[in-house]
Order: sequence, then structure tokens, then C-alpha cells
Amino acid sequence: MTNDDRELAGVDSSLPVRAVLEGEFVNDVPPAERTSWRRQAVNWWQRSPRVPLWAKDRVHAVQAVKDLVVAVLRSPFRFMGAVVRGLVVAVRWWRSWVIVRDYREAAEQSEKLADKFTDIRELTLFRWKVTGATVVTVAVVVAVLDLVYGHRVLWIASGSASVALAILGRRKDGSPGRKAVLAGPRTLTWTMDPQVLVDAFRDAKLIGKDETLRLVDRATRRGEGWAVTVDLPATRKAADVVKHREALASALAVDEIQLSVERVRGNGGHAGRVAMWVADEDPYAKPPIRTPLLGVHRWDAWRPVPFGTDARGRRIDLPMVWTSVLIGAIPRQGKTMAERLAAAGLILDPHTRLYVADFKNGKDWKAAEQVAHRFMSGDDSEHVLAFLDWLVELVADVQGRYRRMQDLDDLTCPESKVTPDMSRDPSLDMPITALVVDEVQIPLEDRTPVEVQGKKLTAGEYIGELLTWLAKKAPAAGVILVLATQRPDSKTIPSSLRAVLGSRFALRVMDWRDSNIILGEQMNTRGYDSSRLLPSHKGVGILRPDGETQAGADVLALTVRTFYMPNEDWREICQRGRALREAEGTLTGHAAGQASQPVLDHAAVAKAIGGGAPAPAAAERVDEIELPEPLASVADYLADDLGSDDGRDFVPTAELVDALGVEPKGFGLDMAEFGCSPTRDRVPTEDGVKQVRGYAVADIRAAIQRARETAVIEAEVIDDDR
Repeated sequence: MTNDDRELAGVDSSLPVRAVLEGEFVNDVPPAERTSWRRQAVNWWQRSPRVPLWAKDRVHAVQAVKDLVVAVLRSPFRFMGAVVRGLVVAVRWWRSWVIVRDYREAAEQSEKLADKFTDIRELTLFRWKVTGATVVTVAVVVAVLDLVYGHRVLWIASGSASVALAILGRRKDGSPGRKAVLAGPRTLTWTMDPQVLVDAFRDAKLIGKDETLRLVDRATRRGEGWAVTVDLPATRKAADVVKHREALASALAVDEIQLSVERVRGNGGHAGRVAMWVADEDPYAKPPIRTPLLGVHRWDAWRPVPFGTDARGRRIDLPMVWTSVLIGAIPRQGKTMAERLAAAGLILDPHTRLYVADFKNGKDWKAAEQVAHRFMSGDDSEHVLAFLDWLVELVADVQGRYRRMQDLDDLTCPESKVTPDMSRDPSLDMPITALVVDEVQIPLEDRTPVEVQGKKLTAGEYIGELLTWLAKKAPAAGVILVLATQRPDSKTIPSSLRAVLGSRFALRVMDWRDSNIILGEQMNTRGYDSSRLLPSHKGVGILRPDGETQAGADVLALTVRTFYMPNEDWREICQRGRALREAEGTLTGHAAGQASQPVLDHAAVAKAIGGGAPAPAAAERVDEIELPEPLASVADYLADDLGSDDGRDFVPTAELVDALGVEPKGFGLDMAEFGCSPTRDRVPTEDGVKQVRGYAVADIRAAIQRARETAVIEAEVIDDDR
């Protein structure tokens, strides 16, 4: 009897027993298929680093055949050029040997040329005699052989001499005659000779003289330009190449607008891998392309809106839902058209609700009256106050949406965000709502006094707080902001508002400071500066998207030319949007002729954004105080070092002068007025460690702190006077 039987024998037989089922164990997992030897061979062939790219991919194979044909056609001309260079090198070497150049130079260095003149002359005459005897001997030998064996001797001799001269004159590192006295055009020569690309990186000081590049993808034709991917040497970063794109463009002899440089990220990239694309000509000199929205009947607001094209001609779409957009530029650069493109996709969705505020008071937005739930055009104080009431209404609407989300089940509302189904459900009343504001600097600068919960502050300050609150909390509830301004300075748009606007589009501005205000701090040091755009490139700007674009999800920013949408196209899109809303029964507010006033709850809104106290506005003024120049420019340039304990302790004066573009003497005098005295310190350079003049970062930080403390005192005086 086994142990199991003994245990069962002691069990009471009266205990209830469950039904005993008979079954058979079945393994539902299918057996693993064995990979065939042919498949294994194909996988090895595709993954092996020993197999060249042209043997793996059809595109590279076609390109390799083209390169082979070009090489064969060019080979006679290259051979003749190598022979000529070899002949020049041989003649130079023979002349140096005949005139005893090495002996002469040694005598000159030892200041004994006069004593050695007789010896040098005798040796020169002897070498001339040797040369003459050699020429005569070779000529006699060739003539005798020609008489004996025929003219084939001359062909063999001339062929051998040509091959020898071609080897002597070949273009290769370390070979004589590699560099020509007069360099030819460099444009696109790197597509045929990778050494030209290496030399360009060296000339731009992106790699060292003894370093080289590793070719990942050879130069191939893509669109209307050439593309190549390279790996930088160890410790070299792709971000530095992006930053110094202008220097690399100069080394390649192309305009920087034709050169696109990106860091390759993701599984196929690393910090030292660079993807380059060089256009054949200015990609933005062609006529603009009309918006593709003209060819569609309706659009889904949850899809990114067609916004423009990049230098390669790829269509770039702008995500609109769950984010907000800031567009900035100087006048007449295409700012309003870019904002209308962003709004056009929302207009063609009948389930969206639009608030349009045109503070330019022109005709650009007149057609939007047909579809806007609320519309306003004007720049007076009464328009600013009406806009303030809109914002109060939107804040209350966002709060109500979040309260209603709490009562929804997880299937309808998985998280505290609006979903496509929720935005189209009339019973929930949560449509995608867009607040489109042109010339937003006008309401933000308005000084009309308003009273909130018994406390007074200006309308501009209160509007800034409301917009900031909406930019922070409203996108997840389906309310997005689209703001445009022609004054992108720190005094106009508060930093707290700029920091929460996800997508940025900067057309041409006056200087790098304005570009950084739109795109973000230190973007100019990463190679993105919209002040460098050409005045002739209307509608061209730098887009920093909040989401994935056709250029890739990991692209920080890219240059985009917006689609062209004149007034007649804009009116057609607005008319189509009105027809869609009438068919769906979603035409409301101003467009439907309903002149209802916004339902306002100032007390609840003031409590939501912080009690309506002017203290936050005063603190905002202190944070946004404009430091005097050049201290403000220094603070912007050294933002990373000033805000981190791991930053530099010393910055050379030459670096600041070069980065800020100021005059050295005047810069030193101005910094001295702020209590920053120059000192000397040792810094590493390409030529080793050198002692240079500069400023301690701690002194600059202290100067900025003193300026801010002064601003705090002045702000308190202003509040007391109020």
C-alpha cells in the first residue's frame, strides 16, 4: 500500500465527493515551425555586416550600378588627369634633385651658403650630366628594341610610363599631388567622392584632422536632392552638427537653406549618427502649394491638419487635439495664413465649436463668421472686455466638463480626457472647442482696470492668467488655444503662458531672442533660429510640434513652408464648414444668429485660477522683468549653466562676444557696471589648455539676482501706490 492509499484509507467515506470527470490533456500550443535552411540563409545574408548594402537592397543595387556606369565613363578622363598630375610631380621631384635643393636649404639654414656654393655648383653640373646620359641611354635602348621587335616596344614603354605616372599622381591620402593648386567647385562633389564630405566636416571643425566619418548609407537620390547618413567619430555628437549647420553648409558650398541635418534617433540611431539631405536648389524658391483641404469634403478634427511641406517636399501635418499652438512673426510674413491653416481643419469638422477673436480688425477672418460660435473683430477696450468674458465662460465650461467626466464609466471615458466619441455625443456637450486669437498681444497689453472679487488689476493681467489656466488644463477637456502675435517678446507673452503652449511655429523674426521666446529657451544654440530665415521666403518658419509628424516622432523642430490659402479658398472652406454644420444640426451661437451673452460665474473662475488676487500677477511681473542689456542676453545664453549646479563655473569673454555679436570693449564696460569684473582661468581648447579672460558664472548669477531684487522693490512700490 502506497502512502497515498494510506491517507485515503483514513478518510471518512460519508464525506461528500464532487463529480469526477474523465478527460484527456490537450496541448493547444502549436508546435514550433522549424525555419528552413533557405530562410536561414536569407536572414544571414540580410543581417551579415560582411555583405555589402548593394547586395541586400534593390535601391542600393540600382545606385551601385549607376555609380559603376558613371565610374566607367569617367575613367578615361580620371586616368588622363592622374597622368598629368604624376608628370607634374615627377618633373618637380627631378628639378629638386638636379638643383640640389635639400643641400642648398641645409647650407642656407646653417648660414654657410657662400662656403658651399662651389660644391653645390659642381654637384648640380654632375646631376645634369647624369640626366643627359640617362636620357640618351634610354632613347638608344628604346630605338634598338624598336628596330628589333617593332613598334610594340614604344606602346609598351609609353603604357608602362603612363601607369607609373597615374599611380604617382593618384588622389589618395599621403600621395603626392593629392591637393590641386586651384580647387574646383565643391557643390555635390561629395556625392561622388566621400573624401570631400570628410574634408567638409574637418573644415567646419566638426571632426578633428586625424578623425574620419563612417558611411552608414551612401549618397542616394531622394526627391530633389541627395541624402546620406554617416556616423561621427567617438565622443562627437550629432547635436553639434545640427548646431553648426551653417558652417557645414559653407564647407559644402551650398546655402544653409538647402542643407537639412538631423540626428537619427530610435532603434536605428544613436547620439553620433547624422542624416543629411542637400537640395539641388533653394527648396522654397518655387511657387507655393495650395492647401490639400480644398480637395476634401470634410475633415476629422482628431486627425492632424495639413500644415505645409518641408524642404524635401514631404507633407507636414499639425496635431491640434490635446495641445495648443503659438504662432509668432514680424508683420507680413504669413502669420495669419498659418493660423487660418490650423483652423481650416477644425472648420471642416461639423462637430467642433469655434471662438474667433480678430484683434487686427481686418478682413482676414471675416469669412469665419459663418461657422464661429462666437466671433469678434476689433481692437478697442470694449472688445478686450468682451474677450475676457469669453475666457471666463471657457474656464467655467472646462470645469463643468471635468465634473461630468467623473460620472462617466470607464468604457466611455477611460481617463480624464475627451475621446472622439465623447466629442461627437450631443448629450455630453463636450465638442472640440478652439479659441483662435489673432494679434493676442493686444488684449495682453490692455491696461483697462477690472475688479475681480473686490481686487483691482488690469484686463491684460487677468487675461494672461485666464489664458495660462486654459492652456494648462483645457486641452485634455477638448478646448485648445491657437494664438498668433507679431510681437513675440517677453513683456507681451508671459513665460508661464508660453511654457504650456505645446506646438510652436516661428516665422521670420528680428533676432534670436524673439525666436527663442516662440520656440523655447536655447533653441538657437541647437541650430533653430527663425531670425536667419530670408525675407523672400514668405510663409517659411520653424515648427516645433507637440506630437508626431511625417518627419518622425523624435524630431525636435523642422523648417516648414506653409500651404497657400488665399481669401477665396478660405471663404470656400468656411462656406463648406457652414453647410456641414447645417446638415448635422451643429450650427450654434454667432453663426446661427444667436446673440446670447456668455453665462459668467466670475467668483468660481476667480477661485479656480487662484482667487483673483493680484499677487500672482505681481509675481509674474517680477519674473518677467526685462533685464538690461547686455545682462539679459547673457542670461538667455547661459540659461542652462545658471539654472544647474552642474553647469560651467567660468565662461570666456571671447565666447560671449561671439555668441551675442557685441563689441568687446563696450561689452566689458557694460558688464562692469553690473558688478561683473573679468578674470583669468584655464579652459580646455582644441590646441590644449589655455589661460583666457572671462567671467565667473557665480558673478553673473549674482548680478542677475541683484537686478531682480531691484525689480521686486519697484514692484512693491507700484502695488502700494495702487
